[in-house]
Amino acid sequence: MYEIARRHLGKVVAGAAMAVTGTAVAVAIGLPGVSGAEAPPRAVSGNTLGGTAGTAGGGGTGGEADGAGAPESGAGARAQGTAPPPATVAPAAAEGEKGVGSDPLTDDELARAERLALTPSAAAQQNVEGGRGPQHLGTGLADPLPGDGTRRAEVRFYDYGRDELITRTVNLATGKVEGSVAQRGVQPSAHPEELREALELILASPLGKGVKEDYEDATGKELTSTGQLWFNGDLYRTYREANVPAALTRCGEHRCVRLVTKVLNGAWIDTRDLIVDLSARTVTRVG
Repeated sequence: MYEIARRHLGKVVAGAAMAVTGTAVAVAIGLPGVSGAEAPPRAVSGNTLGGTAGTAGGGGTGGEADGAGAPESGAGARAQGTAPPPATVAPAAAEGEKGVGSDPLTDDELARAERLALTPSAAAQQNVEGGRGPQHLGTGLADPLPGDGTRRAEVRFYDYGRDELITRTVNLATGKVEGSVAQRGVQPSAHPEELREALELILASPLGKGVKEDYEDATGKELTSTGQLWFNGDLYRTYREANVPAALTRCGEHRCVRLVTKVLNGAWIDTRDLIVDLSARTVTRVG
């Protein structure tokens, strides 16, 4: 009886061993070969990454390296290495003396156009400070004529002596002034030189006392020049205002501006209620 039981148990153990061996062989056949260049898929930060992705994204640790812990190479090494160097901006190409086609006017063309547009009659005109010569407002590329690729510039001046906007068209190829138009009641945006002069007039006016006090309160220093303030602004247009003081009714015919100012890298100083008539050289409070 004992011998029968022993033989039966031996058959069971042998069968079990054969089953385990068969399973192992089946698994070995079903799986692709694993070498130094291939690794089984691994979960990294909740995602399954195959091949040589390694521990991309920083989700793994050094203790999870493949095989015997040999360092990864290729894409895996780059993922674990330092970040690529920052991008650099290539310097702009050197600007030539002349532009082509619809290119913006070059610095040389801008200076040349302004010089050519100052005809002999300019000496009788007046700039924003009251000096000789018109106030330059801006220069731009003129629209091309049909079938003519010649580059032309439109130069705008303001004659404070007559309150006129003067626009001259300069042929940049021939150097000749091909057209000149004078207009009254047309007011383009203010030039930075005009805004600076407006601030000078405010500081010289009795109404500028409050600006100086605000500056001293903000900085503890005395305000003595426009260079101590950041400023910007544009034209004061009467048609946008509900109430226009009598002193400003000619704005539009005259050149009038409103400024916003602040301490350099500091607090704002409210000057929006001070309107400067650059033609009459007066300062008026509104509101």
